[in-house]
Amino acid sequence: MLSRTYNRIAFKIEEAEYEDYLERIVALGLEMKAGRTRVVGEANSIYFYDVDNHLFELHTGTLVERLREYKKK
Repeated sequence: MLSRTYNRIAFKIEEAEYEDYLERIVALGLEMKAGRTRVVGEANSIYFYDVDNHLFELHTGTLVERLREYKKK
């Protein structure tokens, strides 16, 4: 088994697609990883492992949006 790290492949999804992707990942029985603590307004992420132990992230926001929220703090 490969060791697990936080190295991941991330994809942007639309907020409206979040629940659909979450349901599909659960239905496939893929192992999910708890997300990190979020800043309010930072958007949402789903973290999951594929069968080869690669970590993927589906994120509803952009880097620009994330940095804007951090700047407010």
